[in-house]
Amino acid sequence: MSAALALFDLGFASARLALDAQDVIALRLAKLALGGPEAEREASLMVSEKYKAFADSQWLIVRAALRGNAERAPASVVGLYGRRVRANKRRLRTR
Repeated sequence: MSAALALFDLGFASARLALDAQDVIALRLAKLALGGPEAEREASLMVSEKYKAFADSQWLIVRAALRGNAERAPASVVGLYGRRVRANKRRLRTR
């Protein structure tokens, strides 16, 4: 893949991540506004999954650097966050 195409793909994935994140924020705010045990669980999950995503993204960066592919790290991290955000969006929409 050419560098220009890779950069375009990264930009597109980042934009999709931003839009999906807005949806997740709105869905979570609605759930938190209702209160109760489900809201408490969601708040706890929201915090704990951020720590896990951060640790996993750091591992992706280190692994890419150790393999001599540091230039691939940004796309890997955006991909990781994108998959997790889309999973949250699906989960929150079905409840």
